[in-house]
Amino acid sequence: MTPSDAVLSAEGVTRRFGDFTAVNKVSLTIGAGETVALLGRSGGGKTTLVQMLGLLDGPTSGRIFWGGVDALALSSAGRAWLRLERIGFVFQTHNLLGHLTARENVALPHWRIGGRRRAALDAADALLDQLGLAPKASSRAALLSTGESQRVAIARALINRPSLIIADEPTGSLDSASAQLVLDTLFDSRSAAALLVVTHDPIVAARAQRRLTLSDGILTV
Repeated sequence: MTPSDAVLSAEGVTRRFGDFTAVNKVSLTIGAGETVALLGRSGGGKTTLVQMLGLLDGPTSGRIFWGGVDALALSSAGRAWLRLERIGFVFQTHNLLGHLTARENVALPHWRIGGRRRAALDAADALLDQLGLAPKASSRAALLSTGESQRVAIARALINRPSLIIADEPTGSLDSASAQLVLDTLFDSRSAAALLVVTHDPIVAARAQRRLTLSDGILTV
């Protein structure tokens, strides 16, 4: 698969912090609609890698292509817009704005890209209903349970119909029942989006079509 055929393609991505190499010459591709699990122990470089792949941080060296576009050749504003259009993020701690309602949190990315508040709120309501969260749409995010917050974060990641969802340990802070519900939501509600899920849990990884391991910054299949 060439960079132009892939949703995401990385070539020789490396990240150093002084003398320490957190990610060492990683190359990978993710195709449209594919589900990929990234495994590895804590401290092995997983979060550092996905922050670079998601354009939240820059590599020391290497290249990253999104839909054939050389993302690192773009301006910071260009990368920010690419993130908004093509990438949906789900973090372990969900990162919702506590003073806003669930629907407002979900609507924000759509409002920013489309500029229409009413359309963004309507799209948010539709997603929250799809994910079984319609009764919580008007609740402030600070009052939601951890499991509810994580499903709201998934709805937020989906709202701009991204080409790839990046989920970094999305069940790490959940009890087993909430974790199962979040996993079902994440894997079953992606529409056409590909999924890259970072995990140390083999049960989570087993749901993906492909599994990769990052150990001491080195990627293995």
